[in-house]
This record gives sequence, structure tokens and C-alpha cells, in this order.
Amino acid sequence: MSAFNLPMVIPAKKAWNHGRIIGQKRPLLPKHVWAIRVRLELAGAVRDLALFNLAVGSKLRGCDLVRLKVANVYAAGAVKERTSILQSKTKSSVRFEITDGTRKALTDWIRHHLMSGHEHLWPGRFHDRPHISTRQYARLLKDWVRSKD
Repeated sequence: MSAFNLPMVIPAKKAWNHGRIIGQKRPLLPKHVWAIRVRLELAGAVRDLALFNLAVGSKLRGCDLVRLKVANVYAAGAVKERTSILQSKTKSSVRFEITDGTRKALTDWIRHHLMSGHEHLWPGRFHDRPHISTRQYARLLKDWVRSKD
């Protein structure tokens, strides 16, 4: 029987990932990182700029990034130059440096009126949630990446 005589099979429903890029995404290029930073600065998005700068500089997973507390990065009236946190996935300590631009953005965010009285660095909007969720962070990141185009 030749292949030309076989009946054509048409799936009744498309796969959930049809046409979507799945798997690991390509990293942002330095020009894209700077484009996002400039857009956030021009928009006056203090929290988003601090969050983006810390995410890029620390290379932490999203779940560890959103759980950071003010005490992890801020002491004696200034943002620390280096800090160490315990990763939730590997349970290992990670030490990273906080760059000058990130320190300035974090200082602006910590002194912002929306941050008064909060223990977590990225507080949630609702009282029963101490910090933003990883899903909220992913949505913010998606919006930032879209804005660079």
C-alpha cells in the first residue's frame, strides 16, 4: 500500500500549545534591558524599576525575588552593597551584589509613601497577602518585555 492512498487524519481539536513557543525563552539582550530601564524611568514607575533592576542584577528565581524582605537589602538607613538569601528551591545560600543603579532605585522605592509599614520589599495590594505573587511578577515581566518593542 503506498502512502498516497492513506486517508488524511485531521485532529478534532488543536493542541493547547499549537503555535506557541514553549520551553526556555531566549535571554534579553543588553540593549533590551536598557530599553526597559529607560521606559520605566520615563514612566516614573519606582516599584517596577526597582524590581526589574534587582531581578536583572541578582539573577534570582521569581519565587525568591518576590519573597524578599526590606531587612534583606536595607540596613542602617541605606541599601546594602551585598546581601545573601536562602533559595527556596535548593535551600542553599546565594550571595549577590547590588549595583549602584539598583541601590538608588531600591532607596527610592523603600522611601516611597506606599512602602510605609511594610515588611516585604514588594507588598501585595490585599491585607491577607504579604507580598506580590510569582504570577503577578510574571505578568509584570511580560508587560516589560512587550514594551521594549
